[in-house]
Amino acid sequence: MSMIETGKLDRRITLQIASTIKESGRPKTIWLELARVWAEVRDVPPSRAAEQMSEGASMANRPCRIRIRYRSDITPGMRVILDGRTLHVVSMPADLGLRGREGTEFMAEELTTAGQEP
Repeated sequence: MSMIETGKLDRRITLQIASTIKESGRPKTIWLELARVWAEVRDVPPSRAAEQMSEGASMANRPCRIRIRYRSDITPGMRVILDGRTLHVVSMPADLGLRGREGTEFMAEELTTAGQEP
């Protein structure tokens, strides 16, 4: 059976990477679109708080588990745009499937209301 079931990839997300530019002589971070992909997104229920805290995710920041088709370029520090929410990738991705190239799974959490990284 497949680790990534196409029918479960029902949410469109945008993956973003940070780039630094100089504006008025000062460095400024801008976010560039890396890709738009289909994903399975599952919010982590509060009952999993202890597990998620050990993985570095904060329950106050609405963590979720995201599965996509295999990509080798997902890293902590990237951003995910999902239905108007901005999420921060907080874990190293895990490769899924028998050969590790069927899918990619990672944890992300919503940025704070101030727009700062958690």
